[in-house]
Amino acid sequence: MKEKISPIIHPADLIQLLENKAVILLDVRAGLSAKEDYKDQHIAGALWVDLNNSLAEIPTDFAKGGRHPLPSPAKFSILLSSLGIQSDSHVIVYDDKAGANAAARCWWMLRAAGIEKVQVLNGGLQAAEKIGVPMRAGVELANQSTTLQFENWSLPIVSLQEVEKMTTEGDGVIIDVRDAYRYLGESEPIDLVAGHIPGAINIPFSENLDDDNCFLSPEILKNKYKEILKEGKSENVAIHCGSGVTACHTLLAMDYAGLPIPSLYVGSWSEWSRNDLPMIP
Repeated sequence: MKEKISPIIHPADLIQLLENKAVILLDVRAGLSAKEDYKDQHIAGALWVDLNNSLAEIPTDFAKGGRHPLPSPAKFSILLSSLGIQSDSHVIVYDDKAGANAAARCWWMLRAAGIEKVQVLNGGLQAAEKIGVPMRAGVELANQSTTLQFENWSLPIVSLQEVEKMTTEGDGVIIDVRDAYRYLGESEPIDLVAGHIPGAINIPFSENLDDDNCFLSPEILKNKYKEILKEGKSENVAIHCGSGVTACHTLLAMDYAGLPIPSLYVGSWSEWSRNDLPMIP
């Protein structure tokens, strides 16, 4: 039986691994200037991965899948192959938002594609720079291409219809990881309507982190979430955010805590709020 690798790696441990050419580093920062920021400075050897073009299939109608639907397994397989990733590759992912943005999403997708040895850098780019992890400018290229194919996402996903059923039957737990002001409907900076899905509870993803923007210990996280995952089970538990990206941060935290990974509602609030469904303002 293979030993399970921790989904979180600390910067000091990364320094030791950088000499291992088998490690594949992915920089998945997001935002308008993310690509240029990557070119200005990134961890030496890190390959650039774009959230919108590589980790999502942006639709014309956000009511059908939300703002960041998953790409097809076939399309993601092509990306993985271009990055030189194989089924047994050791992949380390980071962003500049403590894993709260695209790094956690990329981790989830890699795991769901069958890649087991995937880790997110604790504290992100800032923590790596602080401890002296080697940096570089420019654009990195993969050392080789591979042929990797998978047919289906292997981690659980729920659809809009399934989440709607959870709200009407009341036999599941829906966790909204957005900031409290968005959940409460006080303001909505991205989507068209403010509020939350009926019955959803709010546990902001930021509560997974300490004052240094690093993940809380597995023990603390386990105590935090085990009450929600009754008897350690993840069935009928769905995690969502605005568009299915930040939700992966809480899925990552749960995995780090040694708990089962619940379902991801990819469409999240961006999909729900654009359909004729009940909403709590």
